[in-house]
Amino acid sequence: MGIYINSGNSGFQTIVNSEYVDKTGLIRQINDVIGTRENLVCVSRPRRFGKSYAAQMLCAYYDCSCDSHSLFDDKEIAGTEGYQAHLNQYQVINLDISTFLSVAQRKGIPLKEVPDMIVDGLSAELTEIYPDCAGGRGFADGLVRCVEKTERKFVFVIDEWDALIREAKDDAVAQKRYLSLLREWFKSNNFTPKVVAAAYMTGILPIKKDGSQSAISDFMEYSILNPGGFAEYTGFTEKDVRNLCKKYEMSFEEAKKWYDGYDFSEIGAVYNPYSVMCAVKFREFQSYWRKTSAAESLMTYINMDFDGMQEIILRLISGEEIEVDTDNFENDFETFRSRDDVLTLLIHLGYLTWDRKEKTARIPNEEIKAEFQKILKGRTVNRKWMELIGHSQKLVEDTISGNAEAVAKAIEEIRDTQYAPTFYNNEQALRYVIKFAYIAAMDQYLKVEELPSGKGIADVVYLPKRKSMLPAMVVELKWDKSSGGAIKQMRDRNYPAVLKDYGGEIVMVGINYHSKAKTHTCKIERI
Repeated sequence: MGIYINSGNSGFQTIVNSEYVDKTGLIRQINDVIGTRENLVCVSRPRRFGKSYAAQMLCAYYDCSCDSHSLFDDKEIAGTEGYQAHLNQYQVINLDISTFLSVAQRKGIPLKEVPDMIVDGLSAELTEIYPDCAGGRGFADGLVRCVEKTERKFVFVIDEWDALIREAKDDAVAQKRYLSLLREWFKSNNFTPKVVAAAYMTGILPIKKDGSQSAISDFMEYSILNPGGFAEYTGFTEKDVRNLCKKYEMSFEEAKKWYDGYDFSEIGAVYNPYSVMCAVKFREFQSYWRKTSAAESLMTYINMDFDGMQEIILRLISGEEIEVDTDNFENDFETFRSRDDVLTLLIHLGYLTWDRKEKTARIPNEEIKAEFQKILKGRTVNRKWMELIGHSQKLVEDTISGNAEAVAKAIEEIRDTQYAPTFYNNEQALRYVIKFAYIAAMDQYLKVEELPSGKGIADVVYLPKRKSMLPAMVVELKWDKSSGGAIKQMRDRNYPAVLKDYGGEIVMVGINYHSKAKTHTCKIERI
């Protein structure tokens, strides 16, 4: 066994020895394409969604240098056709590209030399394991001879395949040399059919585009935008999370609120596996995102100078779904032509979840919302962003102090900006504007929409967070009626009843929009 060639099953053994949720069904997806023209697979998903676990699982299953029956005989894959036929039947090349980057950075080696480092490492190991196959016309030729001698083709498992693309985002030479190496392996009529039984590449980004085409066009791609048959193995399913919560006697509803991320029509909700496992391990629902290397700096993308980018982010924070055109994204970290490209990257990074049918994005859960809300306190944003936050903070202050005229005027100003919905024609559109206007309140308030209260349902309620000395705010919205009527409705239907255990002051806010006059009015009462 080697480090890169036939590395054995010890990595997956340690995974199985811990709390393990069975995702071995993924293996069948690869078994089904071995020996077909679809045997090159690239699966991309956000960090901490189990990519490395899947890579180690595949290595353990296919590696002919070990016996992995004890690891898989009691798993889902054992009940599938082809289980025995493929188990431990192939040579395996296992590469973690981020490891080569770490070595290069530690030794001060230019990133453009990393492809040569990869080939040199593999060549040295091939010489050690199969001395009769090495030498000759290079590494590729050595693999061909190895297959001829052993009568076993290779399964390539490449983890963090896009690490070099991400790290060398400003180094076109490094990217080109790396993509050329992948072409040499997976797009060569003289090599690929003879040597490659299957290839499984996984990373954050789909394969980088080269002009109008994918740089390695023969790969079947399954991104977070369209995972196809790999959807069930993208993360934990709702069933997985329910079982874990039952085992550890924890609230499934809280787990769903904190970690429910993507939703695929074929299988339903998919959860962040890393965060779920941290929650059951530490017996606490909180954000574990910031404790990983998962987070690129949000500020980098929010501050990009695309028209309306700051407003879009605030709309997302306020709870809206935003239409996004994902088709033109170049699958890299440096080519941004529009705010749609930036938002598409945030989907791939796991900051936003994607509704493929509606073609909309939103912030998925409380864990990620916490990352966005941190930027409300930041000072590293551009001037326009600070102005937006400043206006919202002033609005909250005017609301609490009872300055109804100033509140109405502030909402008018927001309605006149590019933020406002294109079709401002109903109470729901007004609600979008209100949530956006009060975005600064999210730092000290918990926002609840359509909260049952008394004999009715309050449109938007802002509950002070723990230790806050601010009053609660109950907002009722009207369309072509009156702000005074909104206050009367709150009193008549006893909306404050829902806050009977709150014990502090309550600010009731009635807001009405006159569609003919195109003006807002506001009335505020404090109880």
